[in-house]
Amino acid sequence: MTSAPTPEGGSVPPPARDPWKGFRGVCAGTLVLEAIVVFLALPVVATVGGGLSWISGTYIVGLGIVMLLGAGLQGRPWALQFDVALQVLVIVGFLAHPSIAIVGLLFSCVWAYLIYLRRDLRKRIAEGRLPSQRE
Repeated sequence: MTSAPTPEGGSVPPPARDPWKGFRGVCAGTLVLEAIVVFLALPVVATVGGGLSWISGTYIVGLGIVMLLGAGLQGRPWALQFDVALQVLVIVGFLAHPSIAIVGLLFSCVWAYLIYLRRDLRKRIAEGRLPSQRE
C-alpha cells in the first residue's frame, strides 16, 4: 500500500488496521436491526388497518429476508448503494401499510448519518488523522 500525498507535499502513512472493517460491521448490524423491525411490523399490519394480505405479507417478509442477506454483502464496493436502495423499497412499503413507510423514514435518517460518517472517515484517512496512522 502506498502513502497518499498531503497538501503540504509529504505523505500520509496508510492505516495500520483496516478502518473500514468497523464501518462495514456497523452497516451490517444496522441492516440486521432494520430487518428485525420490519419483521416486527407484521403483527402491526395484521392487527391494524384491515389485516395482512398475501401481497403485503410477502412484501414485508421478502424485504426482511433481502435485508438479512444484504447484511452479509457489506464488503462489496456497491454495498452502501444497495442499502440506500433498500430504504427506498421500505418507504415504498407505504403501499402495504403506512407503518412500513414510517420505519423506512426513521432508518433513512440512520443511513444518512452513516453516509456522513463514511465521508468523514474517508477525509480522516486522506489527512492521516486516524490513530493508527500516527507515528
